[in-house]
Amino acid sequence: MALHKGPEKHEERTMSVNPFFGEANPVGGMTEAPPTHRLPDAALPPSTAYQLVHDELMLDGNSRLNLATFVTTWMEPQAGVLMGECRDKNMIDKDEYPRTAELERRCVAMLADLWNAPDPSAVVGCSTTGSSEACMLAGMALKRRWAKRNADRYPGARPNLVMGVNVQVCWEKFCTFWEVEARMVPMEGDRFHLDPQAAVELCDENTIGVVGILGSTFDGSYEPVADLCAALDALQERTGLDIPVHVDGASGGMVAPFLDEDLVWDFRLPRVASINTSGHKYGLVYPGVGWALWRDKEALPEELVFRVNYLGGDMPTFALNFSRPGAQVVAQYYTFLRLGREGYRAVQQSTRDVATSLASRIEALGDFRLLTRGDQLPVFALTTADHVTSYDVFDVSRRLREGGWLVPAYTFPANREDLSVLRIVCRNGFSHDLADLFLDDLARLLPELRRQPHPLTHDKEAATGFHH
Repeated sequence: MALHKGPEKHEERTMSVNPFFGEANPVGGMTEAPPTHRLPDAALPPSTAYQLVHDELMLDGNSRLNLATFVTTWMEPQAGVLMGECRDKNMIDKDEYPRTAELERRCVAMLADLWNAPDPSAVVGCSTTGSSEACMLAGMALKRRWAKRNADRYPGARPNLVMGVNVQVCWEKFCTFWEVEARMVPMEGDRFHLDPQAAVELCDENTIGVVGILGSTFDGSYEPVADLCAALDALQERTGLDIPVHVDGASGGMVAPFLDEDLVWDFRLPRVASINTSGHKYGLVYPGVGWALWRDKEALPEELVFRVNYLGGDMPTFALNFSRPGAQVVAQYYTFLRLGREGYRAVQQSTRDVATSLASRIEALGDFRLLTRGDQLPVFALTTADHVTSYDVFDVSRRLREGGWLVPAYTFPANREDLSVLRIVCRNGFSHDLADLFLDDLARLLPELRRQPHPLTHDKEAATGFHH
């Protein structure tokens, strides 16, 4: 979550209350304007409080026009009703809410089957608040397994985790919080994600695992998980080092099984010990729900699992937090039940079709060069063409925001900081019609941008709020 500090002195003010909101308060009379940064002295009528909050939120962007986020922004009304019925159920209290716990168990079983576990009954898994928590749990399991194998050297030896520099920031957080050295494979030229051989060269006896990303947040491309596993197999043959792989399938874990069935990236690879995904991304559920699955009990050390009895019962749990609503888990089960394999395939294919079509049409405008085309994740990255000198991607992002479109502009990480891009995420609900409107707005801006004497953005860091 974002880190906030207290208000500055100049921020302290009161909220303006429209006289039309002037319902009698519980002690009679008109409501006084409440302060913004401290609790008001008296209660407000519910309708007044609602209207004040509602009006302030009108300044937020329209989530359906947010082409930066991977998070689901549309669900069916029936899903919303179910979520409303379950928002007061505490997911951790599995004795009081056994049916919610059963739906969670079924979702884990469905994912084990979807990800081709050799023995689905052996898979261990849990729901989380999102992929970030799932990645933390997977990293903890990797570190504990390594520590047990190296009990004679640990804690003297420092563990490390190998991954591409394109990983989501949660992996850097994991390494910082759990004191693991992050060994990053840099980008090179037109390779924007992990190279298997480069990853293997960073591995040693202190490597707890290698992370493969099925769908990079930077450009939507799949990392070659099968090639990575093959390279680690060869390493084991040469050196005896047996290093597991975790697949961060935050997005691709719910795309590839339906659209890329021949792509081998999951539990079909014996070296893949664990997989995570975001139910609230291409799992098609409102935030926040994620999933973490381990191949078997050997991949998840028992000492990381906690049992509590003070809520009643004795249910094993593995989580960073405790209380959270059951609504998102119920919504995930509803979506699995509602769509099935064919429904998911249809939805994800439609989304990919929108992405590839929009990418091609943007390329045809002549001002942009595509880095990816939306044919893996329905996500693509682009930059300005070499001949464009009057504006840059930050100018495009800023001007699109004037029409309500949120398209992030950002620089790539180590070894390609010279490359600034726009990234467009296509999700369920971003239809061909909306893509047409977006393209119309983009094309309408280009003549003005071409007339600029030079790009208007001087501070690239300040130009973007996108910091994956």
